[in-house]
Amino acid sequence: MLTIIIEDEKPAARLLQRKLEKLNIRVDVMLHSVEESIAWFSNNAHPDLIFLDIQLSDGLSFEIFEKIDIKSAIIFTTAYDEYALKAFKLNSIDYLLKPIDEDELEVAVTKFKSNFPKPETNLQLDFEQIKKMFQNPFDKNHKTRFTVKIGQQLKVILIEEIECFFSENKGTYIHTLDNRNYLIDSTLEVLEQDLDPKNFFRISRKFIVPLKSIKEILLYSNSRLKIILPTYKEEEVVVSREKVQEFKTWIG
Repeated sequence: MLTIIIEDEKPAARLLQRKLEKLNIRVDVMLHSVEESIAWFSNNAHPDLIFLDIQLSDGLSFEIFEKIDIKSAIIFTTAYDEYALKAFKLNSIDYLLKPIDEDELEVAVTKFKSNFPKPETNLQLDFEQIKKMFQNPFDKNHKTRFTVKIGQQLKVILIEEIECFFSENKGTYIHTLDNRNYLIDSTLEVLEQDLDPKNFFRISRKFIVPLKSIKEILLYSNSRLKIILPTYKEEEVVVSREKVQEFKTWIG
C-alpha cells in the first residue's frame, strides 16, 4: 500500500509518521506544500491513502484537487474544523483534528482498511464507488459528528455532545448538552439510518434520543412513557404508545 503525508510542518509530519508506524502503516512520501504536491502527483502513481493537512504554507490543500484529479482515499489531519464540509465532499475517510488522538487515528485507519481494496489489487476508486461502500448495510459506519452552519461559519458537533434530535416546523434540529439548538440538513428518517441503534432510539415522530441522555423515565397517560433529559425543556419528550414495548427492550 502506497501512503503519503502532506503536511507543511515537518515535526508534525514526522510525529504522524511515528504514530502510523505503530499501526504498521509505512509512509512512503512526505510533501510539504501545494506546489510540491501538484508536481509530485503530476509525475508519480497516485497513492492508496493520503494523510492531508488543509492549511499548507502556500495555500489550502484543496487547490491540489483543482489541478489534479486525485482518486486516492484521504484522511484529513488539521487544526481547523471549519473546512469539514468541503473536506467530506472529496474522497474523505475521516477528519482528524490536531493534536491527533492515537485511538481516533487507529479508528480512521481501520475504517480505510475495511472499506477499500487490499493493496495488491492496485485499484483506484471514484467517489461514487466510495459512497456505495459506506452505504453497505453489512458494514455500516455510523456518524460520529455533524457539521452545522452558523452564519458564515461551520461548527462540528461531536456525537458525545448531543442530547437529542427533534423536528419542528418541518426542520430537524440537534439539541446539545449545553442547551443549544442547531438546524441540520437532514430528517429524522435519515438520522435513524445514520445513527448507531445501540445508542440512539426514535421514540416518536418528533424525537430521537441517546441512551446516555436519559435522566428519568416516568409513566405517562395512555400507556406512554415520559423521558426527562438534562436540559431540553421546550416540550414534553414522550415515547409514543406504539414504541413503548420496543423502547423497553432497547433500554434493557
